[in-house]
Amino acid sequence: MYKNIMAILAIICFLESSNSYAENFKNSSYEICFTPGENCTELITKNIAKAKKSLLIQAYSFTSAPIAKSILDAKKRGVEVMIILDKSQFSQKYSSAKFLVNQEIQTWKDDKVAIAHNKVMIIDNLTVITGSFNFTKAAQQKNAENVIIIDDANLAKKYTENWFNRQKVSTKMN
Repeated sequence: MYKNIMAILAIICFLESSNSYAENFKNSSYEICFTPGENCTELITKNIAKAKKSLLIQAYSFTSAPIAKSILDAKKRGVEVMIILDKSQFSQKYSSAKFLVNQEIQTWKDDKVAIAHNKVMIIDNLTVITGSFNFTKAAQQKNAENVIIIDDANLAKKYTENWFNRQKVSTKMN
C-alpha cells in the first residue's frame, strides 16, 4: 500500500510540475526553419529588422553578409547591438568579426572555452533565435540545419543571463 501511495504522489507531483511548465509557455509562440529548402537567412534578417531596443548575439561561425548587414542596419536604427564571437572568428579569412568591429558594433571574443559553439540572438528581451544554424552562407546553401525563433520573455531572460555570463569572461575587441 505504501508503494501505491508513493506512486500516486509521484504522479500528482509530475502533473503539477507539467502544468506549471505548460503555464510558463502559454504566452509563447515559435517559428521553425530548415535547410535545405527554406530561407532561414531571410527569416533571421526579418526578425532582426523588428528589433527596436536591443540585439544580443552569440555566434560560433559568422560569415553571412545578409545577416551582418541586417545587424548593421539595426545599429543604425538605434538598436543597442552587442555580439560575442568564438575566438576562431578573429583568425578566419572570411569572418564578419573584423567587419563588425570596424562598424563599431560592441564585440567580444569568447576565448575561455574550447569552442564557443552558441548560435543565439536575443531581440528586445522577448525573441530568441537559436538552433544548429551558424550565421553563414554554407548553413543556408550547403548544410542541413535548423532555426527556431521563440517569442517568450521568460526564455529570453534565461538566454540573456547566459549571454551576460559569457560576456563577463570574454575579451572586449573594441
